[in-house]
Amino acid sequence: MSHKDQEDIERFHKEESDYCLPGDCTRQIIGLAIKIHRTLGPGLLEEVYEECLCWELEQNGLVFARQVTIPLVYQGIRLPRGYRADLVVEGSVIIEIKSVEHILPVHVSQILTYLRLGGYSIGLLMNFNTKLLKDGLHRFVL
Repeated sequence: MSHKDQEDIERFHKEESDYCLPGDCTRQIIGLAIKIHRTLGPGLLEEVYEECLCWELEQNGLVFARQVTIPLVYQGIRLPRGYRADLVVEGSVIIEIKSVEHILPVHVSQILTYLRLGGYSIGLLMNFNTKLLKDGLHRFVL
């Protein structure tokens, strides 16, 4: 195999990995979050990371909504107070952004509740206050 062929294969696999699988863009989202973390590092407010992630999502052609209200239905009644997910990407992935010392069980419960109440099946809990972002990433599938 020629050097040119090998480059074409590598480029194909790179381009292929940039596309979202139906209903699951977590690979691409995580890549964008890592890019942000490598640039900014830990220690900033959650809102800063959210703003940067929104910019990256937009630049990469991903459809998203911010501060999405997730209704609370109790005994068949839709209550006016619900929850707010930081981001919903491509209508299928909930993202909850944190910048805390440690992810606590309450943070995990929070995203699992958002998934359940919102009828979503994929969630990302991202803690940007870590030395390496991979240590602050948690993916949930219901």
